[in-house]
Amino acid sequence: MAPSALFASAWKVTPKAKLQSVINSASDGDTLLLAAGTYSAKSTSFIDSLCGNCQEHKSPARASYGFRISGKSLVIVGVSAESVILKTNSGYGVLIEDSPDVSLRNLTVTGGRRDADENATDAGIVIRRSTVTIGGVVVRDNPRTDTSVVVGIGGIVGREGAEISISNCVFSNNSWDGLALYRGASATITDCLIENGRGVGIGVTWDATCIALRNTVTGYWKGIGSFGSAWLIARNNIVRHNLGWGIVASGNSYLEASNNVIYANGNCGVATWGAGSHGRFANNIIANNGWREQWVCPCVGVWNYGDWAKWDFSNNIVWNNKDGEYRDIWEQTDINGNLNVDPLFADTLRFLLAPNSPALDAGNSSISDPDGSQSDIGRFGGPSARR
Repeated sequence: MAPSALFASAWKVTPKAKLQSVINSASDGDTLLLAAGTYSAKSTSFIDSLCGNCQEHKSPARASYGFRISGKSLVIVGVSAESVILKTNSGYGVLIEDSPDVSLRNLTVTGGRRDADENATDAGIVIRRSTVTIGGVVVRDNPRTDTSVVVGIGGIVGREGAEISISNCVFSNNSWDGLALYRGASATITDCLIENGRGVGIGVTWDATCIALRNTVTGYWKGIGSFGSAWLIARNNIVRHNLGWGIVASGNSYLEASNNVIYANGNCGVATWGAGSHGRFANNIIANNGWREQWVCPCVGVWNYGDWAKWDFSNNIVWNNKDGEYRDIWEQTDINGNLNVDPLFADTLRFLLAPNSPALDAGNSSISDPDGSQSDIGRFGGPSARR
């Protein structure tokens, strides 16, 4: 298929074309405009010489990819995510490597097949040594067809040298982590719905870095976590109805969690795990956690299994958690602005505050709302809040 005559660097692509052949033929900087329909990939097996999430990085893995972008900048945009379907038939559904500027917009990635090698970091989209922008993309229904393998297929995996911007996306019904960052990857994740998977909704490990703003994470084993020596800033997220903990920091990682709502998770709301983890919890509402038998942590609001001296814990509402508000630390209520009161939500979908909520203007004095006033506690407070 030749480039469109209307735009010299734009390719109009239909499902009749072989999308991988078009990707291979396109020049650096071209745009692929995908018409409605299903684009099915032929699975290609390869040896991944590095393992993204193994103790030994140089552990090879037998893997497969569906679509592959390598060594070039491309824009791939569909007419809508509902109508443009990339069926990958592979473990690494869309593999992006060594590409300086790739943009994926308005399409759905689905139909992956789990690789048998557990060292393979399978996901709908796998990125390394590339700068990638992803907007309005749906990654869904990538199952764990081989039940002999514990891990499944995640939504997005960022690996060695990946620099990723993800916004207004949906990750649903995948069989492993929603978004996982390994080995120096960095990402900004904003305004996404991450639901109904296994593993961790947003997991940042090894030496990866992440800013996660205004996302909803629900229906995973665990909500948001920093591990290894990772660096994670999580603000204005809803973390609800996950089976284990809501937000956790472990290893030697740094976590700043502010203005989140951490609600009705199966065990604990938040946990500090390991003497090396450090950071800040400020302006969060941690409520109604602990509705199932203990699994990964006690059924409390806040569990300290680390060095509490390394944490700034201020202006949080911790309320109505099944087995108490705090475990393995002293009572924090009425210290550093922390409260034990009903936050008075107007609803438990968006978690708006009622007009008489004690969370209004009760936030940390060093944090301002967008209008410059003292911050509210909860997801509509702080500088990153949006109505």
